[in-house]
Amino acid sequence: MTAAASTGKADVVIVGGGAAGLATAIFTARRAPDPRIVVFDAAPKLGAKILVSGGGRCNVTNVRVTPRDFNGGSLNVVRNVLAAFDERRTVEFFRELGVGLHEEDWGKLFPDSNDAHTVLKALINETRRLGVRLLERRRVVSVEPQADGFLIRTRDAGPPSLTSPPTRLDPAAPLDDDGTWIARRVVLATGGQSLPKTGSDGFGYELARRLGHTIVPTTPALVPLILDGDFHIPLSGIAQEVEIRVRVEKDRPVRIVGPLLWTHFGVSGPAVLDASRHWHRAMLDQRPVAVTINLLPGKDLAAAERAFLDRSARQPRIAVATALADFVPARVADAIVNELGIPARVTLANFDRTARRRLLAAILDRPLPVRDSRGYNYAEVTAGGVALNEIDPGTLASRRCPGLSLVGEILDVDGRIGGFNFQWAWSTGFVAAQHLAELTRE
Repeated sequence: MTAAASTGKADVVIVGGGAAGLATAIFTARRAPDPRIVVFDAAPKLGAKILVSGGGRCNVTNVRVTPRDFNGGSLNVVRNVLAAFDERRTVEFFRELGVGLHEEDWGKLFPDSNDAHTVLKALINETRRLGVRLLERRRVVSVEPQADGFLIRTRDAGPPSLTSPPTRLDPAAPLDDDGTWIARRVVLATGGQSLPKTGSDGFGYELARRLGHTIVPTTPALVPLILDGDFHIPLSGIAQEVEIRVRVEKDRPVRIVGPLLWTHFGVSGPAVLDASRHWHRAMLDQRPVAVTINLLPGKDLAAAERAFLDRSARQPRIAVATALADFVPARVADAIVNELGIPARVTLANFDRTARRRLLAAILDRPLPVRDSRGYNYAEVTAGGVALNEIDPGTLASRRCPGLSLVGEILDVDGRIGGFNFQWAWSTGFVAAQHLAELTRE
């Protein structure tokens, strides 16, 4: 096909200007000689998901990242990608960009500024320095393989807004072009379906499907859970350490330890968010699943009973609810005692073994009656995506469509909470870029 005079030309077109897309652009431009790279993003604000992550502070990565921190496709592929650009190289990369990181609970690394804008600004400034062109509010509607590359059609997704001026681009590609581009290589970095207000509407899956890829069915992940009943309602706002167990029929139980937050709709907090993907995948597969919590993480029945009996020996005349408040938040203790119908006048001295075991069961293996989650609007990431066996693990190039690469959340990989999904973005961007840079030299 002969391009029209107003058709834009590029060596690499990257669809999606989030973490993975910007990383791919930067690493490719650093290695390739005078590359022509264009990044399209349909969102009204570039890097919106970076800005809202980590409570607006952006949990860039973690002090320790392993393949076991991820779910989805082959752990061997994940291992190879992480090894190519690990968390230590991420820390160094951001240091080069002028963004120092500090450690917080659970090994999370945040920018020293505690402001996600610092991270996004550093990434954008580096793309500008390298001559990458960033086009916001521009939606890619089709990617069509051609004999010498790809024909990319775009449309305006809102009032025009350029993050960077045109540089290293063919002069036949004015800023108000007709939306048709020719590129030698294309990278899909469109993200998943989580937080659609940031631009992740799932259309990248459709682009990948049209280019021959299989999409592993998707569900929300890292998302708060909605509970049946009303036990949780008066506890809204209370946070506590718990151990969550997700038991899916015929699978080994998944055990997650961390903070839980009671809310008016159910439960949230890091442990709940990590558990949510396992519940969703079981529901998607129509497999029986049960979610329970241990309000005394690290203690089994024997240990919990010893602690309770020790309390009883020291202060036999205190009320059961008062004693229980030594182990769980007072409002949670009151709610459990009321639920079990234990009278306020009952003390430890006249609390028999049967009643004690019943109380401990309500603490150590408490069912969470999960009805649903809050969905993609509140999910931090998407589980499922482009099947990893259709991707070259050493280059992240498509095995189905020559010239195509895929990075970040669009792939069937999702990490637990704690900076792991951003690490996947940086790592996949780096691996894909090494391959792209080599190809642009041809």
